[in-house]
Amino acid sequence: MSSSVGAPQQHNQPSRKGKKAWRKNVDVSEIQKGLEDAREEVTKGHPSDTLFTVDTTGSDTIRKSHKTSKPLKVDEILAARSAVPAISTHKRLGVTDGIIEPSSKRRKGNGVSPREYDRLKGIAYGGESVRKDVVQTDDTPSHDPWALDSARTSEQDPQLSYLENRKPTKAPTTLKKPPISLLANASSLPAVPKPKPGISYNPVFQDWDALLTSAGAAEVAAERKRLAEAAAEEEKQRLIAAAQNERENEEYKTEDESAWEGFESESGVAEWLKKRRPERKTPAERNKVKRRKEAERQAKWEAQMKKREKQARQVESIAKQVEREAKARASAMNSVAAKKDSGDSDEETFHNEVLRRRKFGKHNLPSPPLELVLPDELRDSLRLLKPEGNALGDRFRNIMLRGKIETRRPISQPKKKRRTMTEKWTYKDFRVPGEV
Repeated sequence: MSSSVGAPQQHNQPSRKGKKAWRKNVDVSEIQKGLEDAREEVTKGHPSDTLFTVDTTGSDTIRKSHKTSKPLKVDEILAARSAVPAISTHKRLGVTDGIIEPSSKRRKGNGVSPREYDRLKGIAYGGESVRKDVVQTDDTPSHDPWALDSARTSEQDPQLSYLENRKPTKAPTTLKKPPISLLANASSLPAVPKPKPGISYNPVFQDWDALLTSAGAAEVAAERKRLAEAAAEEEKQRLIAAAQNERENEEYKTEDESAWEGFESESGVAEWLKKRRPERKTPAERNKVKRRKEAERQAKWEAQMKKREKQARQVESIAKQVEREAKARASAMNSVAAKKDSGDSDEETFHNEVLRRRKFGKHNLPSPPLELVLPDELRDSLRLLKPEGNALGDRFRNIMLRGKIETRRPISQPKKKRRTMTEKWTYKDFRVPGEV
């Protein structure tokens, strides 16, 4: 076997036709010997220093051939240096902007006169254009939108002298009156009412139980009302269907069938022919009616006179009763005022809403959200507490309840602008080239 490295020699190959003949009688003794030597080295073992080397420096050729990352554009700009020198920040004395002022004027620390400083300050902060929009802090308004502009009314075109002068805009009378609350038994409500103690994230058990009981009773009453309305509507539909079926059965009955049963149908007879004509009254009947009306009038007059005499005899008792009612009314007003000062009456009225019949707006007031935490939703940690409620929605509903604005509801499907489609006929206005 030669010592040169090459393909394995093939011995005793009688034929070399085809790939199968090439693969036969191949000498692999050198490969087998190499595998056995490697297996013996693994089994005998060798120290790691003879088998491996640790490279701590790296290859210079690989480092040069490896592409480094491109620096950022910002770093390139900051690294670049301009040939123009930077402006000096030191203050130079004797250098002005071309305007030489007398030395007698007092200047600011930065070399600007007070007049120039005020002018620059006015330009920077808006000057008079901003000062006129400042709202006064006292009670007197700076502008009355309902006041008549004298300059505008005095100026009139002499060619339009035959026209009447424009009438001034008058403020509505309700502008000076306070808004009327939608509650039936409350004159004014606080802008931000105190919430119920039972809706706290960690409420007292008595307050929470009372709120839960009242909310449950309200839901039960609402469900009963809904079921009653559903039953009434179902009964109404049943009666309508029965009447319609009866009408259809009567229509199917023909004239011959009704005559066969022994009577003629009166469906064709007019309704006014069935009515009985009023008979003419005799003089005796007229006199009888006149006497009856006179007796009723006399009895009514006598009862009224008896009532007046009784009231005349009871003048003193009526006066005492009126005085008692006045005292009771005054005491009730005082108690209401005291409760209003303490804030308990309005809060209680707000929580127990009883709306008045006449509403402000064409929509009903939206019902308040159910602010109640169920037993399985109570949490003993602020981390597990879920935020509930909407301050904007509560504020908006409170404004409607206080009568500041009319009742409204969100528009789910706004009205779209109506568009009319027309077909233009300009495509028919054409001329053939070469013709007049």
